[in-house]
Amino acid sequence: MKAVQIILSPEAEKVYLESKDQTILNAVNRKIKLIKLNFHYGVPITKRLFPREYILRYGITNLFRVELPNFWRMLYTLTDGDNKITAFILDIIDHNTYNKKFGYK
Repeated sequence: MKAVQIILSPEAEKVYLESKDQTILNAVNRKIKLIKLNFHYGVPITKRLFPREYILRYGITNLFRVELPNFWRMLYTLTDGDNKITAFILDIIDHNTYNKKFGYK
């Protein structure tokens, strides 16, 4: 089994480093451990719902959602390398931002 590497996008890293909500930070840390154990831990999002910004900016071909406390979400994509799988965390966002990003009302 390949090792799983976790990388945060600049946006996700900013939220992670600047968040004062310990509940969210603890949840993100727990979810990262779960993703390392099972990289398909998150709920897959169908391709037709991918936010265009993720496709243009990162060239994603898959997208997973992880539920966090207080209706926050963590979104990540997977890439497969020779010796490892990379889980690239694209965003750690609140519910309203998630709804806007995916066009929900």
